[in-house]
Amino acid sequence: MILRDTRCALALAALGLFAAPAAAEEALDSERDRTLYSLGAYIGLSMRPYSLTASELEVFYQGMRDQITGAELALDIAEYQPQIRALQDERRVAAAAREAAAAKVYLDAVAAEEGVVRLESGLLYDELEAGDGDSPMATSTVRVHYRGTLRDGTEFDSSFSRGQPSEFPLNRVIACWTEGLQQMKVGGKARLVCPGEIGYGPNGSPPNIPGNAVLSFEIELLSVTP
Repeated sequence: MILRDTRCALALAALGLFAAPAAAEEALDSERDRTLYSLGAYIGLSMRPYSLTASELEVFYQGMRDQITGAELALDIAEYQPQIRALQDERRVAAAAREAAAAKVYLDAVAAEEGVVRLESGLLYDELEAGDGDSPMATSTVRVHYRGTLRDGTEFDSSFSRGQPSEFPLNRVIACWTEGLQQMKVGGKARLVCPGEIGYGPNGSPPNIPGNAVLSFEIELLSVTP
């Protein structure tokens, strides 16, 4: 977890306005500064795949300040496009390897829980409430309410948050959903815990879902259209 004052500092630094943490906290009392903080947070979100260290962030801040303020840049940044891509690939691969190792431990722990069934694909299926309607086929269109989280409980998607169910063909989503929802019946609720292999794979879905991430979904199957 990033402390609130650190996040404020990141946002202000991104805009060339780096200040001490205490001052940054006070700045959020202003609607303008809350807007600037949000802008910085959006910029920071796009930087997650780089997994920058504290010292690397300081150099990153320098480049942003020079660009935003119109100062003379220290080098020709166009020449560094290949290095930027290489850095992103390097950090992405390293992060995916760490996630894969942690995922195995997590999946084994979930598989040991009462009522959880491990399917051949590695999908962990946990029926929360039995349904009494039809089960979908891979070619069916389903209407569902769902909430998706990472291993640490971070929510990355939710139809509940949007206030309306989602509807889509079951063969147009990740393999975990295509397989898992076919185990359900209309009116039922289930938890699907998806290994990265049947989720978004080693590349993930940046910036919110890292490579090899385990995805957990709480799903309510509302209806099925053949």
